Amino acid sequence: MKEKRPNVILILTDDQGWGDIGSHGNEMLDTPTMDRLAESGARFDRFYVAPVCAPTRAGVLTGRYPLRTGVTGVTNCRENMRLDETTIAALLKREGYATACFGKWHNGAHYPYHPNAKGFDEFRGFCAGHLSNFFDARLEHNGEPLQTEGFITDVLTDMALEFIERNSDRPFFCYLPYNAPHSPFQVPQQYFDKYKERGAADDLASVYGLIENVDDNIDRLMSKLREFGLADNTLVIFLGDNGPNTDRYNGGMRGRKGSLHEGGVRVPCFISFPGRIKPGTTVSEIAAHIDLAPTILEMTGAGKSGTPQFDGVSLTPLLEGRSDDWHERIIFHGFRTVGSVRTQRYRMVVEPGKPPELFDMATDPGEKTDIAAQYPEAARRLKNEYDRWFEEVTKLGTKPPPIPVGYREWRLVELPAHEATLEGTLRYKGKHGWAHDWVTGWSDTDSRVLWHIDVVNTGDYEITLTYTCSQDDVGGEVQVEAGGESVSGMVEPAHDPRPLPSPDRVPRLEVYEKVWAPLELGSLRLKKGEVVLAVKAISIPGQCVMDLKAVRVRLTE
Repeated sequence: MKEKRPNVILILTDDQGWGDIGSHGNEMLDTPTMDRLAESGARFDRFYVAPVCAPTRAGVLTGRYPLRTGVTGVTNCRENMRLDETTIAALLKREGYATACFGKWHNGAHYPYHPNAKGFDEFRGFCAGHLSNFFDARLEHNGEPLQTEGFITDVLTDMALEFIERNSDRPFFCYLPYNAPHSPFQVPQQYFDKYKERGAADDLASVYGLIENVDDNIDRLMSKLREFGLADNTLVIFLGDNGPNTDRYNGGMRGRKGSLHEGGVRVPCFISFPGRIKPGTTVSEIAAHIDLAPTILEMTGAGKSGTPQFDGVSLTPLLEGRSDDWHERIIFHGFRTVGSVRTQRYRMVVEPGKPPELFDMATDPGEKTDIAAQYPEAARRLKNEYDRWFEEVTKLGTKPPPIPVGYREWRLVELPAHEATLEGTLRYKGKHGWAHDWVTGWSDTDSRVLWHIDVVNTGDYEITLTYTCSQDDVGGEVQVEAGGESVSGMVEPAHDPRPLPSPDRVPRLEVYEKVWAPLELGSLRLKKGEVVLAVKAISIPGQCVMDLKAVRVRLTE
């Protein structure tokens, strides 16, 4: 009888830093399951990711540096992986694996950037950078709306457990990118109360409660593996996607989420595989997100023919105690115009307009003393290495791709406001234009909202706006134009709802969730090719024409 290939469960938490683990010296936080997972296999002492969410996900899924994959940010389509990038899910799927993703995707919302086009048979979750509400969340299931009941981490775990049961007789790859402990800070009462009783402020009690809830759900996963006799043949990987999202315990490291210093990019990483990885293994060599895909490929025995050129390397020798021939390496990070270089000993941080900073991480783990002037040769060598690397991984450019519309497999495309370019006096409701944001302040006819789209099939496209408008402002006229064709309509009826109730423990930075009204304008005839789709106001009888959440574009023929 042919032996079944190993299963893979890849757990990625959102904004959980290195210090958010009990066994990493955090005396306030309880993470017994994560601690057991580390002790049952390998704990990485120096594991690195990108400083923010989407780039880390691209590196994890492809085994390639995020900049090489085209991912340069977290919004405005900068989170999209290039279409020719191959994920570990696609590689395993061709080997007969059942593949599923439950949770936060954040590497492209539109087909074929969508997870269902990137190797995942099943996707239940959300594609944007965060959720607005964690209770009874509105998700999607393979492109269709999905209303859930319960707390989000519990719900995603339920989905994973059902997937494991359904595929227990075949090899499976279950990718679980939880959105905890990302903000907004919403958490079940019992977890919040526990950390409040320990003296934590509301934000910290929320974060730690969210993490312990993840810990409890990982325990449910491990129990399910044991129940179905799958534990000994399942590779389990756990890691965080960047440094902590608040100022909290992080082992004395410098920086947090968004920083290229150690505290922004060093995260927990545990890998368990009974029979292959000796319990209690500690890996002191530096490793990174780009190493996970080649490691999974080797440890599952999946074929290597036709695989992409990885930037990462398989960590199997380190995991199996065969590190005698392990060579010292350099790990790079790049995010827009800033970057860093990490060797086993040094960290260099590169920022525009400033001399590169160099730190000896062996003697100065808190990065308090810049030694670039003291060791000019080392500084020059690492800066040259960084410049060479940055030029090489960005040779295809860093411009966000156009949004594809018109695939017959995916006829409806929603162009959200946070993926637009704003002209004139328009602004976003929130400060940053993150996911779920909308356009407001529309008080003149010179301003426009623009999307760069790629029409893949010539045809007729229904155009619908989603909007709010007060009774005092109703009656303005708006126009949508693309490729020399246009359609217009009156903004009516009035629709001005209050934000949906949100059980936030602390005030959020993100915008609140609303119910938006549809405004059907008619159809546009769009020709194949790249074009700019623009929305503008023709008349504004009140103070503002409307607030705009999105444009829905649907191929009808």
